[in-house]
Amino acid sequence: MIKIDPCFLDNWYAGNFQKAIKGRYITAQYIDPILTRFGQPFRVVHLGYSHLGKPIHKIEFGQGSHKVLIWSQMHGNESTGTKAMFDLLNFIEKPGDLKDVRDSIMENCQIHFIPILNPDGAELYTRLSAQKIDLNRDAVDLLAPESQILNQELQHVNPRFCFNLHDQRTIFSVGPDNKPATLSFLAPSTEVDRKITESRKITMSVISGIKSLLDHFIPDQLGRYTDEFYPTATGDNFQKAGYPTVLIESGHYPNDYDREISRKYTFYSILQGLNSIANGVKHLSYHDYFSIPENEQNLFDIVLRGVQFKGEITDIGVQLKEELKNTTIKFEPTIVITGDLSKYSSNIALEKADTTKLKFNSEKNVLMYIIDNLPIQ
Repeated sequence: MIKIDPCFLDNWYAGNFQKAIKGRYITAQYIDPILTRFGQPFRVVHLGYSHLGKPIHKIEFGQGSHKVLIWSQMHGNESTGTKAMFDLLNFIEKPGDLKDVRDSIMENCQIHFIPILNPDGAELYTRLSAQKIDLNRDAVDLLAPESQILNQELQHVNPRFCFNLHDQRTIFSVGPDNKPATLSFLAPSTEVDRKITESRKITMSVISGIKSLLDHFIPDQLGRYTDEFYPTATGDNFQKAGYPTVLIESGHYPNDYDREISRKYTFYSILQGLNSIANGVKHLSYHDYFSIPENEQNLFDIVLRGVQFKGEITDIGVQLKEELKNTTIKFEPTIVITGDLSKYSSNIALEKADTTKLKFNSEKNVLMYIIDNLPIQ
């Protein structure tokens, strides 16, 4: 197997990632100028239209027998995978010292990439489609035109592998130190009893290969998503139909609310996944998949500890809610819970001072304090 040198990869990324798209708000207006310049070895194909009439495209490249279908932003406000895939397109064009990796992927894989499956949701920065449909729960009924397009591509391409790219919230943690789950993975189940089918073993093997690379960078920040079976979910149904489907959930990295560092490691994940596929996955052990710790929910964006709140001493857990204002994502604090939060960790430290000296008479006072001291926009 051709191995990816971690140092070469980090050096390549520093100077070659796709700088034209950044931040959380990624819509067609940001990617269309990039699509229009594509020539060989890429082919841009129009697939159809969203509910509100926005075009949906895919990008094809590679000449190999291993067909791979990849889609991003089926939830419109989950854009990290889109950015990572455009980094991959840059890599295909200019691989630098990793040319052997690029050549192997191009010779052995044929990749079909849908950058924004839910352009209406992307425009509005919402999880759901314009019809208020969760496309990731529409794999059976196919009520949304976007779901129909994905299903048609599945039938048309008949892929050997699928990559389903998502973002997860900042609440997910891994390990005893409650580190952020910067990336989480899942080999979806095919039935309620969660049997380890051959399709799942193949998916787990690809994820094991991804883990082997990411262990060089973020070994304590990888999580395994719950494999509870969802009868209407896309990944579960594709897996059940015999298409090994890798779910990648891009999560939080410390002080990375724009998900630019998470984007890098998402790109590394996709690249290594394709590299494993290009070289055959039988040499990989699916058992390594189970060494990835399961996600836990032991994080808040902010925890104020031992503060006086409405006359009582307590802890306050706060999450930052993403809101689209004009074309900018703003983070608005929301109090989630009060009480003993000793088992929870915090993504953001507002100040170094002793929080027990803080006194608040109302939720409004708490939120005003946080807004005044928030280190991100």
